[in-house]
Amino acid sequence: MQFKHPELLYALFLLVIPIIIHLFQLRRFQKIDFTNVAFLKKVTIQTRKSSQLKKWLTLFARLLALACIIIAFAQPFTASNSALNTQKETVIYVDNSFSMQAKGPQGPLLQRTLQDLYTKVDGAEKISWFTNDLDRKNASVQDFKNEILSVAYTQRQLNPSEVLLKANQLFSKDENSEKRLIYISDFQLKGTFPDERQDLLIDAVQLKPVNASNISIDSTYISSKSAEITKLNVKLSATGEVPENVPVSLYNGDTLIAKSGINFSENNHTILSFDIENTSDFKGKLELNESNLPFDNTLYFSINAPNKIKVLSINEGNANYLQRLFGQPEFEYTQQTFDQLNYNIIPEQNFIILNELKNIPASLITTLRSFSDNGGNVLVIPAKDATLSNYNSLFANFGIGSFSENIEQEKKITQIIFDHPLYKEVFEKQVVNFQYPKVNSYFTTSSNATPVLKFEDGKPFILQSGNIYVSSASFNTENSNFQSSPLIVPTLYNMAQQSLQLPKLYYTIGKINNFSVPVQLKQDEILTLRDSIVSFIPLQQTKANKVDIATVDEPANAGTYQIEKEQQFIENISYNYNRHESVLQYADPEDWQGAEVHTNVEELFDTIAEINSINSFWKWFAIFALLFLMLEMLILKFYK
Repeated sequence: MQFKHPELLYALFLLVIPIIIHLFQLRRFQKIDFTNVAFLKKVTIQTRKSSQLKKWLTLFARLLALACIIIAFAQPFTASNSALNTQKETVIYVDNSFSMQAKGPQGPLLQRTLQDLYTKVDGAEKISWFTNDLDRKNASVQDFKNEILSVAYTQRQLNPSEVLLKANQLFSKDENSEKRLIYISDFQLKGTFPDERQDLLIDAVQLKPVNASNISIDSTYISSKSAEITKLNVKLSATGEVPENVPVSLYNGDTLIAKSGINFSENNHTILSFDIENTSDFKGKLELNESNLPFDNTLYFSINAPNKIKVLSINEGNANYLQRLFGQPEFEYTQQTFDQLNYNIIPEQNFIILNELKNIPASLITTLRSFSDNGGNVLVIPAKDATLSNYNSLFANFGIGSFSENIEQEKKITQIIFDHPLYKEVFEKQVVNFQYPKVNSYFTTSSNATPVLKFEDGKPFILQSGNIYVSSASFNTENSNFQSSPLIVPTLYNMAQQSLQLPKLYYTIGKINNFSVPVQLKQDEILTLRDSIVSFIPLQQTKANKVDIATVDEPANAGTYQIEKEQQFIENISYNYNRHESVLQYADPEDWQGAEVHTNVEELFDTIAEINSINSFWKWFAIFALLFLMLEMLILKFYK
């Protein structure tokens, strides 16, 4: 027990005064002679004993009453060390990721949590709180209540380490204050619990769904395409107990195109196929009905009118293999001999191949430099008897390095840089036992450019610097069998594709998405992304015959958006939420050393209130003082 005013307890020493008065009474008994002495002596002894007992009882009652009054004024209480710490800081984290859409005992987990916080948070203190996509420092309780109920779901999800880092930014730098983090989440498995918590008190509220099942539309892709029909494959997955037959609908805008059922009775993953008639503009939407996690029940995609990538090869070597590779519907392929080259068509191209030119004049170097600066890609395939001074002059303009000499030596091309953008999505695994292509001669290079393919001794076969690619050996069949190698298709095809990155079927919100729109803009013209509700201007860079666009956090909502130039429609582009939260796997906060785990917000606040409560006892001592005073009065009045 502790006292608010312990100095008042010194008054207890004053209780000695009535005790002294009682023990050393100054009053003396007066003797009076009486006739029947024998009879009175017995009565006198009994009266004295009775009087002494009454005085002792009165003294004890009076002392206890005075002691209770003194203790009451000292204000006794009991409390924990946490409750006595007047410097307290609390930061609340509310997980508002899509996994919190799951149904709990009293409705969706997030909505129930927000309502409980609105009810439980009270007082005049400032509150610091944050979610996955917003934060507030030292907000008033009223401001907190004004905002907390409007917290919406987001595809962003912080892992435990990121939550602690964000919380530490909201706490003050005062080392003497008690810092408490309230961590409210379903603790979907993402990252591990950090060991170092920097002296934080962590109260973890784990919200558990009543049903850990979910059906998700994971992805979609075009498996084949003919002149009339596009075959669309849809990948779906299921977790937990799901219905045997689940319908999936395909829409073009708001028009229902097809509907099909899927059965997960044998496997948790399945692929569904739809046939789509080829049109110039298909605003696709795949949809299923599943109530537990709605965010992954819809997937948007766009099929636009095909924009052909313009490829030009300037030849002095055999270009038949280039004709076979780029003579496809997605390319507009042009080939010209070096002596009949039309310089006027170069700025209109997306990808230019210098196919084994012996000499590269200064006029072509200047034109290619301008073409590259405007976003065009160039591949340089040297001739075996190339004039090195011309080539080195070209390389100097692009900062690539130089060729030294031609080495007559057979070398195998054995090293593929699998992480390079040309091959990033080509190989399912890193193959090492395929039939390696080879060259009979090559140029030694001196360059800091990024290697794409390497010889067996680690020297580069193909280099990249920005949007310029350089081969160190010619591709003709007399010098190399690279033309017949499986590597030539993804290498040259992806070089051309990356010269004009046309929009994919869809993109994922929250990732860095890059694509190009084949449109020419005048000065001060910009492209806008728009749907029926919002519009925004993405990060963009204007080139000669295209506009490169990059998006990350915008748009914030899944859907199909229109790309517009001055309110003129160009094409559609679709965005979807990341599907990583579709897998309902959860961490156990009990494994988080030092964290106190609670089952709901109400239990949490009851526990905190109990920890911070101060039990005051001065009223009880005041009551006891009155009781002892009444006892004294009763003794004086009724005790004979």
